[in-house]
Amino acid sequence: MTEQLEATRAALVENAEFALTARDLAVIAGIIRQEAGISLSGAKANLVYSRLAKRVRKLELNSFAEYCAMVESDDGKQERGEMIAALTTNVTRFFREPHHFEHLRERVLPGLVAQARAGGRVRLWSAACSSGQEPYSIALTLLSVMPDAPRHDVKILATDIDPNVLATGEAGIYDAAALEPVPVALRKAWFSPLNDGTGCLRANDELRQLVSFRKLNLIGSWPMRGKFQAIFCRNVVIYFDANTQEAVWSRMTPLLEDNGALYIGHSERVSGPAEALLANDGITTYRKRRSGDKK
Repeated sequence: MTEQLEATRAALVENAEFALTARDLAVIAGIIRQEAGISLSGAKANLVYSRLAKRVRKLELNSFAEYCAMVESDDGKQERGEMIAALTTNVTRFFREPHHFEHLRERVLPGLVAQARAGGRVRLWSAACSSGQEPYSIALTLLSVMPDAPRHDVKILATDIDPNVLATGEAGIYDAAALEPVPVALRKAWFSPLNDGTGCLRANDELRQLVSFRKLNLIGSWPMRGKFQAIFCRNVVIYFDANTQEAVWSRMTPLLEDNGALYIGHSERVSGPAEALLANDGITTYRKRRSGDKK
């Protein structure tokens, strides 16, 4: 028992500025799993340290034990949010996994464009949108086939748990390197250079008008009531355990219209009851089966 106790108190990161013990890691892992659904193993000690040491330093604390006491306290709600934001992986880029945008343009949008021009409602969702490159890629794909989309009832919902990346997306400002994957014609049509010497460009008003950024926790409550014709939920459920993944797919699939498209990450698979409601339609691409369709 004494050896087990000592093991929980041993530092997990060598020569570190702040001590991070197995006990501290267990507290942090428990909070982020409960509040964000993210599963952190003991192998993630270095990642946790690198992401949170700056928070410990900023708060002028002496150890992760003090930090854990803070985020566990009744007054620690705001810092729990900062902790989750720091631990959330936000790897993204414009037109990541381009086959999804090709599928959207060639297989999904033709029908939706006709529907919108006939006065219909078109709604697309970028779940776990990070700093906005994914929803803007969806919007640019739409604008490439329907330049007048902002004048119709067409909206892209972009959600994420991290308010910091949502603010970046809402601003719509990116440097030239980030915009490199965007085709030149689309970049010139829908982005304008900032006159501040940074070389950054900003999404034009009409492009930003298509996208609504909102905070949403995928394991929390979802306020959406209407259905979507396409959902991008990519490279996020991979951080959840199997049961949480199934729960997310089971909640998401009913929000797809019949024949609506679901795009997931290259390392992800739909599992659980939702699998029977979807038909494969390409690489990590699914369509919602129409009511009455057989598997």
